Amino acid sequence: MSGGVDSSVAAALLVAQGYEVRGLTMRLWREQAAEDAAEESLAAARAVCAQLGIPHEVVDLREPFRREVVDYFIAEYARGRTPNPCLRCNRLLKFGLLLDYARSSGCEFLATGHYARVQCRDGEYRLLCGLDPAKDQSYVLYALQQPQLRQLLFPLGERSKAEVRVIADQWGLPVSGRAESQEVCFIADNDYRRFLADYLPGAIRPGPILDRQGRVLGEHKGLPFYTIGQREGLGIAAPRPLYVLELDVAHNALIVGYAEELGSKALLAKEMSYVAMREPDAGLAVEAKIRYRAPRTPARVWPLAGGRARVTFEHTLRDITPGQAVVLYRGEELLGGGIISSAEG
Repeated sequence: MSGGVDSSVAAALLVAQGYEVRGLTMRLWREQAAEDAAEESLAAARAVCAQLGIPHEVVDLREPFRREVVDYFIAEYARGRTPNPCLRCNRLLKFGLLLDYARSSGCEFLATGHYARVQCRDGEYRLLCGLDPAKDQSYVLYALQQPQLRQLLFPLGERSKAEVRVIADQWGLPVSGRAESQEVCFIADNDYRRFLADYLPGAIRPGPILDRQGRVLGEHKGLPFYTIGQREGLGIAAPRPLYVLELDVAHNALIVGYAEELGSKALLAKEMSYVAMREPDAGLAVEAKIRYRAPRTPARVWPLAGGRARVTFEHTLRDITPGQAVVLYRGEELLGGGIISSAEG
C-alpha cells in the first residue's frame, strides 16, 4: 500500500469481498528531500488500514532498492541509455522480494492497485490489459510470469479511475483526494537531470554535437541530459529543426540530424520475458509498445539466442530508445517484453 487512492481502494474491495487482508508498504530509498513526502504517504497508508480494520506493516527494502533500482538507473544513464526504473522495481522488488515476503508470511495472494487483469484458462495464466485504456498499466508488468501470476490479484483491472475515486469517497477513505504519485519516486523534485548531476557528476561532461558527417555543430551539456528523438534544448541554429539521433558514449558526442534521418523499422531487445514462459513462433504478428505512453504499432517478433529478440515494424518509428522496454501484445493479452538494446535499419 503506497498511501495512494488506487492501492487503498484495492484493499477496500478485497475487504468487501471477504478476504483477510493485510496492508504492506515498501520502505524504499529516497533522496533526503523526498523523505517528508514518503512519510506522508506512509501515514496515509496506516490511516487507511486503520479505517478498514486491517493490520499494517512496513517492509524495509531500502538497501535492495538502492542497489537494484537507483544504482541501475544511474549506471544506465552513464551508458547513454534511458531507463524506466519502475520496470526494474516491479520485477525485482514489488513482484520479487515483496511477493516472497508475503509468501513467507503465510499470505496466499499479493494484491496491488495496478490497472491490469489476470485470467486463468486451461491452467495457464494470462496477463490482460486494464479495461480503462486511459489507465491501463499492463506495460509495466510485462516481466510477470506464471509463478507470480497465480498469486496476484488486481482488483482495479475492470474499473476506471473515476470509479475508483467514487469508491474511495463512498468508503470515506482519507486518500480520496490525493494526487497521482510522481513519476520517479526516489527523486525529490522529479528532475532527473538535477539528480544525475548530483549523483553522477563524472558523467555530466560537455562535449561536441555532431551531424552524421562528423561536422561540429555545437556543444552539449552532458549526454545524460538528452534522449533519442529530442528536439528541444539543443541550442543550435539550423535552417530546419534538428533531433537527437544517437548518444555516442565512447566519444562523449551527441549525434543530431534532420527528421528524415531519425527513425528505424527494427530493434534488438535483451532480457526478454514471456508470460507463458515459452518463446513465441518466429515472425509472430503482434502489436508493440516502445514506451509507457506510446501507442501500439503493428510488429513482428523474432526470438534470438541468449534471451534476446528482434522486433520489426511495418512503419518507421522515430523514438526507439535504448533502455526503455518493448512490450508485445495480441489483442488484450500481453505476451511479454524486454529491454531495448538498440535500433536497427
